[in-house]
Amino acid sequence: MTPEADDVNEAIAAELRLMDPAVRSSRTEAARLLDPEFTEVGASGRRYTYEDTVAGLPEKPGSSADGPLYEASEITGVLLAPGLVHLTYETRFDGRRARRSSLWRRRDGETGWRMYYHQGTPVPPDTA
Repeated sequence: MTPEADDVNEAIAAELRLMDPAVRSSRTEAARLLDPEFTEVGASGRRYTYEDTVAGLPEKPGSSADGPLYEASEITGVLLAPGLVHLTYETRFDGRRARRSSLWRRRDGETGWRMYYHQGTPVPPDTA
């Protein structure tokens, strides 16, 4: 496997960890996977910061092992530059679909990937 493919695979693994209820329900674990400069644009158009996300993630849907879980499919990634991976994929959650895009960053001197940006767009029910 190439170093580029390794980077993409590591970012994919980190993305999937963020969908795990055990990670979502732990502010400490979520903080390890989110870049301190993280931002998200939600489906509502609202902008969420690192602080908003770390504080609120444990109460958001998908954070309980006995509730609905995120199911990711068609996840692909590309290394845009050293230390920057772009992922795209689709999720199903509680009967709803969304197309998602995220940027993962690894800074010099750091070993792990951290999500720098995320956006999810709802897919209307009648869309193929």
